[in-house]
This record gives sequence, structure tokens and C-alpha cells, in this order.
Amino acid sequence: MYSKDQRIVMTLDAGGTNFVFSAIQGGKEIMAPINMPSVPNNMGKCLEQLVKGFTKVQESLSQKASAISFAFPGPADYLHGVIGDLPNFPAFRGGVALGPYLSEQFNMPVYINNDGNLYAYGEALFGMLPSVNRFLEESGSKRRYRNLIGLTFGTGFGCGVVLDRTLLTGDNGCGGDVWLMRNPKNPELIAEENVSIRAVKRMYHELSGADVTELSPKDIFDIAEGTREGNQEAARQSFYQLGEVAGDAIVHTLDIVDGLVVIGGGLSGASKYIMPGIMAEVRNRFHNVEGNCFSCLQSEAYDLTNPDDIEKFKDDGRKDVAVPCSDKVTDYYYERKVGISFSTIGTNQAIALGAYAFALNELDRA
Repeated sequence: MYSKDQRIVMTLDAGGTNFVFSAIQGGKEIMAPINMPSVPNNMGKCLEQLVKGFTKVQESLSQKASAISFAFPGPADYLHGVIGDLPNFPAFRGGVALGPYLSEQFNMPVYINNDGNLYAYGEALFGMLPSVNRFLEESGSKRRYRNLIGLTFGTGFGCGVVLDRTLLTGDNGCGGDVWLMRNPKNPELIAEENVSIRAVKRMYHELSGADVTELSPKDIFDIAEGTREGNQEAARQSFYQLGEVAGDAIVHTLDIVDGLVVIGGGLSGASKYIMPGIMAEVRNRFHNVEGNCFSCLQSEAYDLTNPDDIEKFKDDGRKDVAVPCSDKVTDYYYERKVGISFSTIGTNQAIALGAYAFALNELDRA
């Protein structure tokens, strides 16, 4: 999709320290990214940097861009391009009409969304979803997937949902807000308190008693690997417990969405320690008051990072069933399956491609 589209979309990776500008055409980045300081404490200078950055991008292109599209932290009214009170962008407090401002400056449509939404959209159109469907086709399976849940484990717990190529944004721009789900480890806390960078550090401290002031999640991962001194079991448990809480959120989301699940974000590098916690939770079983046992999901969940699960997943779980009073047959998918995996195209790439595709889709709808 969009691989032969000649329209160009200018993109931005907006961080609290740096802005990274680029452009995409035909589903591929067509220039070396431009890095500039974001100046989050000064509104005038921050806007000046944005204009300078996109101007440099436009000047490097062989044709005028069709739109600007990028992820920006919330809270925000993304539909109208208004950014609200951001902890890492204090100059934006009170609400800033960033989208309309850039649209006036460059005389083109500007689309802003959150990174969880654009990550999921990029994975749905360019990443996991088409990759899994190609794999199934090449394996001879007739099963195909249309829906996807994209999760990010990083500074926070992000999520986006794509339903048959349509991004779920919600009437208030709050679709997919799993970070606020109840935390099964401590029901008085939100899920994000166990699914984030700060959570890994806190859990390692609680389990080991070690001072984590100078430790990063990568340091804790190295401890888990045994390549850095520390409490190896506590390090592994820190990531496992993150997986458990994320798995609980995945269960509740899958109960509504019913599709593939792909995970990205800075903590995804510890997937080997996170995935077991996720899979334990999504394969959990409960009982009703009569004592009957039920799986927490109606579908069987498969770990698509595990070769054994991949082999089972590609089996159709399908057979031909005769149509009564007819010589015809129809497909009967007697097994329900969902797959869970970590991103292979990378979180930043997925977000950029999601921003690109979102802009083109909006332009086509206009």
C-alpha cells in the first residue's frame, strides 16, 4: 500500500530534547534526517525550530510536499491540532494550536497524532500485519488477519488499535488508552506503573534492595543477562512482572479487538524476559460460580517469537464442511488464533510510516 504513491509527506520525531525531521515517499524515507534542538521551555524558539526544520526538509525535496504528519505527546486535541499541557514541553501549557500554525506557515494540511496510534498504524500497513499474512500465504494457510493492537513499552505504556486498515481514534482521541487500565499487581494503581521504564527500575529496587539511581533499563537487562554485576533473578523478575501486567491489559484489549498484537518501544529489547510474563497471563484460566473453567481469551494466543508456536500458528485450524442439502462445502475455522510478537521494523520506523500513511489516507478522504 502506497509503495508507488508519488506524494511526499514531511515527518517529525518530536522529543523533549531534539526534533528529527524527515520526508517519506512511496513508503520509504527519501532523505537524511535533520536534527535540531527542540527548545521545550520557550514557545517562540520552539515554533521557530519547527518552521526551520520543515523549511529545510522542503528545500531539499524535488517537489512540494503534500502534507506534514507527525506524532506529538499528549494530552492533545489531535483532531484540531491543539497540544495541551505536556510535562516535557512546559511552553505548551494552556493549549497551543500547533497544527493550524504549521498549516498556515506551509500552506498544506498538517496531521498530528500520538505515537501509540501511529505506531500501530505503521505496523498494520507496513509491519507485522502484512508480514504475518504473507507468512501464512506462503505456508499455504487460508487464514488472514485484518485487525491489530500495537503496544509500546517505554517512558509510558502506549497503545493503538487498527481495525481493517482504519485507525481507532475515538470520539475524544482516547482510543486505546490501556495505560489507565487497572493494575492487577496493585488495583489502586494504573497499569503504566508496572509497564514503563520507571517501573523496571522500581521493581528491580524492590526485589533486590539495590540503589537504582544510576541504573538504566539496559543496565538491568545486562544484569539479567549476567554481563553486569547485580541480582540476576531480581532483574529477570522485573521484566517478567512487566510482562504479566502488560499481558493482563492485552487480554482485556483482545476481548474487544480480536486481532494480532505487536509490541515496540525502548524496553522491547528485553523481550526474552518480558514475553514469558505476557504469555503466562494471556493463557490464564478462570472459573465461574459453578466451578466451570474458562480460558481468559476465547482465542488461543501464540508467541510468534517462539519457533514451536510459529509452527502451530501457521496450521489453519480449518476444514471443509458440507452445506446441508447441497453438493457445496464451506470453510469452518474450528480453531481461533491470535499471534503476539515484537516489532521487526523498529518503533521509530513504524511511527514514521504510520504518520505518512495516516496523512495520505486523510488526504484521500478529503
